[in-house]
Order: sequence, then structure tokens, then C-alpha cells
Amino acid sequence: MSTAVQWAEAALLGIVQGLTEFLPISSSAHLRIIGPLLPSGGDPGAAFTAITQIGTEAAVLLYFRHDIARMAKAWWRSLTQPRQHSDPDARMAWLIVIGTLPIALLGLLFKDAIESSLRNLYITAAMLIAFAAVLAVADRVGTKQRGLAQMGWGHGLLFGLAQAMALIPGVSRSGGTITAGLLMGYTREAAARYSFLLAIPAVLASGFYQLYRSLGHTTPIAAGPTALATLVAFVVGYGVIVLFLKFVSTRSYMPFVYYRIVLGTIVLAFLYSGLLKPL
Repeated sequence: MSTAVQWAEAALLGIVQGLTEFLPISSSAHLRIIGPLLPSGGDPGAAFTAITQIGTEAAVLLYFRHDIARMAKAWWRSLTQPRQHSDPDARMAWLIVIGTLPIALLGLLFKDAIESSLRNLYITAAMLIAFAAVLAVADRVGTKQRGLAQMGWGHGLLFGLAQAMALIPGVSRSGGTITAGLLMGYTREAAARYSFLLAIPAVLASGFYQLYRSLGHTTPIAAGPTALATLVAFVVGYGVIVLFLKFVSTRSYMPFVYYRIVLGTIVLAFLYSGLLKPL
């Protein structure tokens, strides 16, 4: 395969990563599905997925830079000044820390399965369809009245557990946290906003860990094309954040529910026809 094709594939995968990371449709599932359909015909791998997510999280850091800076300062003050724990920004920062613990612990415990057996496309298709149903129920029955200022420690941990489910391709990091938020009565915009912020520590830690592990080793996609995909994911991801937050402030999540069901069904059809292999 020519070098030009490798770079073109990487750019395409970067676009896919940027388009799907923040939507409740699972970016890891899309990369897992599209990779084998490209000329190279292989799974891009968990490492490539994690590294390109550095690009989309950089977009989050840029978009929410003022909120993040404010929370970081308040959190730092709270370490030495107990009274600062009541500060809303410090409290939100601590909630993000607590919410990150489940995915960190489960990610370490099930690291081998996450990088191998859980990437089975039958599992991916099943998760796309099953969590579409859960998201549909949550969007319909959720009261959508709570704001982030009303979040307690228990809800922060539940958000974290929901995020941890995204270790399985097909669940979706944003989909899991948004669904949990809706079921707990948060508004669509509040659930989406917190989903973006909660993902920052876990995604960056995973991405840089996989980047470190890949140094000096042969990977399915070379370092140069991976860097290009990460850059493309950053640019596309920033635009998606802007549009998605505007969308969910006035629209339901049902279009994403339908999309997940259709995509999951197509993947199953491709698997049964032999166009895709499970692993």
C-alpha cells in the first residue's frame, strides 16, 4: 500500500474521530468498523483510537478553557483552604476527580480485554443497538430539570460509572454519561456539558499512556499518519462541540438513537455476509 494511501486513510479516520467523539454514537465503534473497510483492511487498534482522542480532548480544552482554568484555580485553593470546598467551581472539579475513578480502575483491571476480546464487532453491534434503546428511554422519561449546580457526590459517581461503560466499543463515552444524566433528571445541555468535562482526565491519561507505549514499537498505523489523524480530529472535534451544544439545547437525542440502531444492524449484516470479520 502506498504512503499516500496510508496518510489519506489516517486523515479519514481523524475526521471520523472528530465527528463522532462527542456525539452519543461511539467514536471507538466507528473507528473499529471503518478500519477493516479501508484499503489497508485492518483494525486501527485501541492505541490509535486512544491517541487520536488526544486531539478531540484538546478541542474540549480550547472550547472550555475559561471554565477549566476557573475550576483548576478553585480546586487548587481548596487543597489548602477547607472553606473553598463550598466554592461551586472547586466542587465541580472534585466531582470530576471522583467521576474519573471508575474508568481509571476498570480500565486497568480489564486492559487486556479492552484491547482484544471486547473489540469483537458482534459486541460492538450489540452495544450500539442496546444502548440506543437505553438512550431513547432516558430521553423520553428524564425530567430534564436539574442543572450542574445541583449535582451531588452520588450523582458524580454514577456519571463516572456510566462513563466507564464506554471501555466497550459501541457504548459511547458521551452516550453513557448523557444517558445517565437524563435518567437522573439533568437537562440535555447539562448532561452533554458535564460529559465533555468529565472525559478530559481519563481520555488524556489513556491517550498519553498509549502514546508512550507505542514509542519504538510497530503499530497498525505509523506515527506520522497517527499525528495527522490527531490533528484532524482536533479541528473537526472543535466544530462538533459548538454545533452539538446548540443542537441539544433545542432538540431531542432521538436522531442519534435511530442512527445507532441502523449502524448496528448494518454491522451485523456485514458480519453475516462476511464483509467484516468479528476480530
